[in-house]
Amino acid sequence: MGKTLDNFYNKQSLIYKYLLYFVSIGLIVFFFPRGGKFKYEFQKGKPWQYENLYAPFDFSIKKTQDEVAQEEAELRQNKKSYYRYDEAAVQTAKKDFGDRFATVFDGGEGSASERERIFKIGLQLLDSVTQNGIFEDTPPAQGVYLVVNNEARKVTATKARTLVQAKRWISSQNLSGNPQISGRLKDLVNSAIDVNAFYDKSLSDNSLEEELAQRSFTRGNVLEGKLIIAKGEVVESENYNILNSLKGEYESELWKGANYYFILFGYTVLVALVLMMLFLFLKKYRPEIYSDNNKVTFIFVNLLLMVFITTLVVKNNESYVYVVPLCILPLILKNFFDARLGLFVHVLTILILGFVVPNSFEYIFLQIIAGIVTILTVSELYKRANLFISVGQITLIYIIGYFAFHMIHEGNLDTITIFTFAIFLLNGMITLFAQPLIYLYEKVFGLVSDVSLLELSDTNSKLLKELSNKAPGTFHHSLQVANLAEAAANEIGANSMLVRVGALYHDIGKMNRPTYFTENQITNVNPHDDLPPKESAKIIIDHVLEGIEIAKKNNLPDRVIDFLRTHHGTSLVYYFYKKQQELDPETEETQFRYPGPIPFSKETAILMMADAVEAASKSLKSPTYPMLDEFVEKIVSGQMQGNQFLNANITFKEIEMVKKVLKQKLTNIYHLRIEYPE
Repeated sequence: MGKTLDNFYNKQSLIYKYLLYFVSIGLIVFFFPRGGKFKYEFQKGKPWQYENLYAPFDFSIKKTQDEVAQEEAELRQNKKSYYRYDEAAVQTAKKDFGDRFATVFDGGEGSASERERIFKIGLQLLDSVTQNGIFEDTPPAQGVYLVVNNEARKVTATKARTLVQAKRWISSQNLSGNPQISGRLKDLVNSAIDVNAFYDKSLSDNSLEEELAQRSFTRGNVLEGKLIIAKGEVVESENYNILNSLKGEYESELWKGANYYFILFGYTVLVALVLMMLFLFLKKYRPEIYSDNNKVTFIFVNLLLMVFITTLVVKNNESYVYVVPLCILPLILKNFFDARLGLFVHVLTILILGFVVPNSFEYIFLQIIAGIVTILTVSELYKRANLFISVGQITLIYIIGYFAFHMIHEGNLDTITIFTFAIFLLNGMITLFAQPLIYLYEKVFGLVSDVSLLELSDTNSKLLKELSNKAPGTFHHSLQVANLAEAAANEIGANSMLVRVGALYHDIGKMNRPTYFTENQITNVNPHDDLPPKESAKIIIDHVLEGIEIAKKNNLPDRVIDFLRTHHGTSLVYYFYKKQQELDPETEETQFRYPGPIPFSKETAILMMADAVEAASKSLKSPTYPMLDEFVEKIVSGQMQGNQFLNANITFKEIEMVKKVLKQKLTNIYHLRIEYPE
């Protein structure tokens, strides 16, 4: 049991990676839309590259988005307008007409029968003008539907009148009999009528929604076995629409029954292959990242986040797929790690997304080009202008690429819309949020970016202030080393900001016992004169371990602490070793060697060279060009012979370039001038 637990403990890092691997596969496949993948790739304006395609089953031809939108616009434009007929308003008008009739026609018109005849004519006129409704506003040109007793009947535009039009119509009627009596009767009817048809918005809207719901989204059918497109035939508007219809039907039909499990298994295998490539890359080319589960988790979280956001957009509205700022991924990974890893993860993410996005070739092409531009242009993110310039270049690449694809597909620019520009501009604006995202990742995952390094390089920080007060000589030495190392890093393309920060903090362990280091001794008294060589060597060596403790207490990032660990590598404290040999010739070197590790990056290798050269240069008296040249060559050659750079990915050529920079800088420090002949 104990042995099993020991094995589990020893392999817990590997077990965690397996768990992360399988969980990531499951999440990505779960994110994918539930639909099969059409086995043919086609683009409008390009020839059909496959064999003749026949309909595998009966299917309907779907209308295009433009056709559907046009139908909807027509239905809305010709929307049926429903009005409620107010019977109470009509009865009120009739009552008002009857009450005032006796006053207007008071007996001077003749017999009672004549008055009754006039009254009936007035009522008929009132009925005629009110039966089709009197409207408050001018009704639509296509007419309206008047609801009377819960029954709707069509009223044409010529019969649907406003109150003003109704009165004008009454006045225009030719009534038989005395013109004077006719005029009085028309005036009486005009004064009695009022609006009696009122717009019913709820009923009108419900009618429109019902018509929209009853629309057909297909036009015609394709029977099984019918030729859809022949090999070599150009995919044009009509057969492009038919192919899209078949694709949609195929993908919806495919994801049913037993097919479901086969498709799910296929997706799982492909995603597993992609993520396996990522693990293999990390293990072979980035072992220091592979061994750090925190960093591996960080990479996978970013990959999963981009897959999740993109699939979510595709499921809701695939037209907005380019809004997703996919270039944030290489930008962030380059900022925390390096360009090669950033581009590799970016490409793998795009390969995964190729399963779910429309026009996958176009999408993959544009995103890979944009990712390459991101890697090539984004540098020194702590300078705000750099991010804006890079985002502008990325957005421009998107727009140029889209223009090219649009011209290939359509053969013109007639159908291009401002919406497309807005999509890419929005993508660029969202990409600018990389800065706050980097800050968030630093806090969550404990990583360090160039922005944090810039803050750490401030010599007014608490720790560097303490170093300058307790060990002013060491502080001055650190500044000189920082200048030398930064210049060398710039020369060979290493991370100059990281090197500078590492150099500023590499000797903070000397604060505990500053007088035991020559640069802080202001008198001729040397404490080592009273100590045995072994104890002196231990004090010198311990400044590395003590510096690491101080760095951890002050929450310095691990990337900076690496410089404290490696700046002496496993080199020998030669002076005290030789003194001990004089006392005991059988002395072993192990007691006089730094614990290491040796440098494992270009940056830590540069610091080792710069630190040794700057410290030893203090012993030079009246240096000359040949002396400096020989001096630098001797120190760096000694480090190389001691195998201090075996684990650092630095080449011989780069070491020569570093030596050249160190020589130039030392020349400037000692103000050497050319000796002219007398």
